[in-house]
Amino acid sequence: MADGGAGVTEPLKLLSPAKLNLFLHITGRRADGYHQLQSVFQLLDYGDTLDFEANHSGSVTLAGDDLGLAPEHNLITRAAALLQSGDRGAHIRVHKRIPTGGGLGGGSSNAATTLLALNHLWRRGHSNAELQRMGLRLGADVPVFVAGHSAWAEGVGEQLSPLELPPRWYLVIHPGCHVGTGEIFSDRQLTRDSPPITIAAFFRGGSRNDCQDTVAKRYPEVAKALKWLANFGNSRLTGTGACVFAEFSSETEARAVLNRVPAQWTGFVARGLNRSPVLDALP
Repeated sequence: MADGGAGVTEPLKLLSPAKLNLFLHITGRRADGYHQLQSVFQLLDYGDTLDFEANHSGSVTLAGDDLGLAPEHNLITRAAALLQSGDRGAHIRVHKRIPTGGGLGGGSSNAATTLLALNHLWRRGHSNAELQRMGLRLGADVPVFVAGHSAWAEGVGEQLSPLELPPRWYLVIHPGCHVGTGEIFSDRQLTRDSPPITIAAFFRGGSRNDCQDTVAKRYPEVAKALKWLANFGNSRLTGTGACVFAEFSSETEARAVLNRVPAQWTGFVARGLNRSPVLDALP
């Protein structure tokens, strides 16, 4: 690992992408309480925008939309702290579009984008694998955003195998509630013994989201959104969050359904990506 000094100062504007869990099986529970998972992460061309400007202030300042957390609890500033030393500083502005508690990985994506951006701006010289290990300290979903590729995931979500997923468009609906991951994973009725499947079985359609029934029982609006979207496709919950989605073969099809989403919910259409735009934006 190299350390090239305080770093460059050119500003960066990066899309911090959202993700979908195309399925989520809980295959067991470790002694430390973490759940063993199988999932597929699909990156999207929709997300937050983060602006980075490096400086020599020795501090990291944060501004932007709907932050709602003290700096010591915000994943962006916590990610920056893992890389910071000496007089390295930065100002980061966040433009939020990814809803919190929606299962779209907004906080994890922001943390990963911060690791990648500041590693570049501050010339820290960490490899992507090193940044993934740092990211895991912040959350189980951070490594996939650092790796920057849609992936098959196992372990607690950190054992990643890149996947080339077919082109798809997704309609994502947020039913207006916030779902906490800890709340769902601590539910006693949650299925925790799904048998492991293969990648081939996933592509044949042999998968589901083990958290979906639990979330739907606790949050009636999620259940309503799942039922409504099922009129137009295979509606599913993403991760443990509130958002539900269905896939379509074209943007036109997805937007036609978006135009019919009931007024009490919000939604967006996004294209699935196999490679994160953050990787393409950095040298």
